[in-house]
Amino acid sequence: MEDILSVGQRPKLEEYRDYVQAVIKILTMDPGDISIEYEQISFILKGNLLVTFQEKTGDVFNSVRTRIKEKKGSVRRKGADYLLYALLDTVVDHYFLVLEDFGEKLEDLETVLLENPDKSTLNKLHSLRRETLLLRRSIYPLREMICHFEKLDEPLISNEIKVFIRDLYDHTITVIDTIEVLRDMTSGLLDLYMNSASNKMNEIMKVLTIMSTIFIPLTFIAGVYGMNFANMPELRAQNGYYVILGVMFVVFIGMLTF
Repeated sequence: MEDILSVGQRPKLEEYRDYVQAVIKILTMDPGDISIEYEQISFILKGNLLVTFQEKTGDVFNSVRTRIKEKKGSVRRKGADYLLYALLDTVVDHYFLVLEDFGEKLEDLETVLLENPDKSTLNKLHSLRRETLLLRRSIYPLREMICHFEKLDEPLISNEIKVFIRDLYDHTITVIDTIEVLRDMTSGLLDLYMNSASNKMNEIMKVLTIMSTIFIPLTFIAGVYGMNFANMPELRAQNGYYVILGVMFVVFIGMLTF
């Protein structure tokens, strides 16, 4: 009861004398948001009875309900252990949809990073990076849980169900591999943002350096003829001002061309 009410549990499966308790996370993602919502669902399997405890009214089990109502597949012919497998398999399959949406958001963010990265983009990137860490923490223990599920003996789990559980284990490994890819993508996008920001800063410094390089000799010429020495013949020349302006213009064009 404590594990059921404490919704911060990690995915796990605990075996008792005559029943099994399983805890898993259901993931949902709002198309207009970058955050993932986590919901804990607990299972109690005792004989041919399966009881589920959910935080919210909605879930991802409509396909299983449809198979039960329409008598499709093996869910009506087999026992509660197969029903537990079917529900776990539905949750794991739904992970692929969430991870696909998450990957699309990363690809959109990559496009923005290449075009015009800004501070809001960096904030989104940090949010997605945090979500990947939460995904990893919520799904990685699932591998150990499914492995334990497969090793259960009769009468808790029938032997004919174990082949389905092995398939579920393969799906879990694929989900974990996908999370690792997404994690590497977020790290790569963070590096891409830093490189883009560095390149943008280099372009700004390049423009400032060119401007400084052009005006340094002009400033030197203006500084020389700004001194207050009496013996400066150029100051008394009738067209000295225009000559100096011409020289400065030639220097300006020369430096700009260089």
